[in-house]
Amino acid sequence: MIARIKRYAPIAYSLVASAVFLDSLRFKYTNAIETQVIFGRLDAWATSLGAPGLFAQTGLFSQYVIGTAELLAATLLLLGLFPAFRRLQTLGALIAVAVMTGAVNFHLWTPLGIDPNNDGGGLFAMAVTVWLSSIVMLVARRKTLFAILSGIRDVLVPPAETAFRSEARHAAA
Repeated sequence: MIARIKRYAPIAYSLVASAVFLDSLRFKYTNAIETQVIFGRLDAWATSLGAPGLFAQTGLFSQYVIGTAELLAATLLLLGLFPAFRRLQTLGALIAVAVMTGAVNFHLWTPLGIDPNNDGGGLFAMAVTVWLSSIVMLVARRKTLFAILSGIRDVLVPPAETAFRSEARHAAA
């Protein structure tokens, strides 16, 4: 039974999270009224804190930027269903955690609230579901996650031994 869960849970997670992300794109990319309400409230809140335009259509966290991050996460999650691309599923889950951490927190700690579009909190519930399942996915794939993060670290901050050899070669030349 546990073996079946380990085998099929990542597939179910990827399909559900991708469906949520891809479904939201029709609202974000068409500038639907629901999206205008959400990002309008967030931008008004940001303006009151001295950051006007942060959530506006050309802002750093516009509906298009968030939608693109969701599209990228969904793409990586779906590609990760193929065994050769399994690492991409972990990367997609990492992006999903980042996006949904923002969504959940903005629903909880800003004037947006958990029911901005009078849908009974359905949008918030889906954000929490994807957020929690993405965290579970990252815990389950922690070895892959640590390998990815280690690779990024090695690119950004070379290991001390390699840096020392490089300095020694330059000094000898």
